[in-house]
Amino acid sequence: MIVLGIETSCDETASAICREGKILSSITWAQSIHEQFGGVVPEMASREHEKYLSTTVRHVLEQADVTCNELDAVAVTRGPGLMGALLTGVNFARGLSQGLGIRCLGINHIEAHIFANFIACPELEYPFLCLLVSGGHTQIWQVNDLGKYSLLGETRDDAVGEAFDKGARLLGLAFPGGPAIETAALKGDEHAVAFPQAFRKSNEIEFSFSGLKTALRYYLEKIAKNKTKVVLSDIAASYQRSIVEILAKKLQQAVKKSSIKTIVLAGGVAANKRLRIEVQEVLSDCTLFFPESKYCTDNGAMVAFLGEIYMKINSLSSDTFTTAPNLSLKN
Repeated sequence: MIVLGIETSCDETASAICREGKILSSITWAQSIHEQFGGVVPEMASREHEKYLSTTVRHVLEQADVTCNELDAVAVTRGPGLMGALLTGVNFARGLSQGLGIRCLGINHIEAHIFANFIACPELEYPFLCLLVSGGHTQIWQVNDLGKYSLLGETRDDAVGEAFDKGARLLGLAFPGGPAIETAALKGDEHAVAFPQAFRKSNEIEFSFSGLKTALRYYLEKIAKNKTKVVLSDIAASYQRSIVEILAKKLQQAVKKSSIKTIVLAGGVAANKRLRIEVQEVLSDCTLFFPESKYCTDNGAMVAFLGEIYMKINSLSSDTFTTAPNLSLKN
């Protein structure tokens, strides 16, 4: 079985070819046009997808040495994400599938991120906990089987990726903020500044990052007013530490609550090396699975991979799905 995966939920134009659980080719084109604005501009994202999606698909087919006529299905992200961006991918996928006379499957973006762990780690077994950390989500899921998920906790406000982006903007660093702060923090003293960690003393599995962003802004205003000499890398490292420590702390609470000791990470922020180190230290008694960095950020491979799984069990209706920018695993 050969499945083409298409991902256009935000600002990455991505596609991939999966055959029998193996990724034959995968291309992700990151839209650099948003860097000058310090964040994703939805209208621009849609236009960029329209410009480059067909080229991306053509290239993954060539790299995999697969023709369109050999495809058994097209899997495409249907949500959550930016409506215009999602529609670009869905419309392309539907047109292609109709022209070829094959199935078109609508894939949940969150679910695809979780199942990206199986690409490199097929030995992963249910049940397991997943810390999903990205620009749009900060959630802890209990995964009992395909299609059987329980949300154990999530953010009350900003997602962790958003906290990194906003923090980077305040520090004058590049977009996207996660990699920029991680790089800036490499030579910094992460104990130089004591930034807050919301709900650290609470037994509830929940997050909040809006206060952290505000604390950073006030700190920068204070040192500017007092003309205090500071090291940018120290601030970046301290800001990053505040984030990764609370993520690992709440994941630890989820382990205690669920008694499940198999853990995976998912989403763009899962590529953060400092987060991985923190999780390894705090949950040293657990079995940990980390996806390859290329499968953490938005990619077509996870969509193609999950699409093939659903094709084999024939449990997703094709063509009738709707584009859903606010889609969750609960609906």
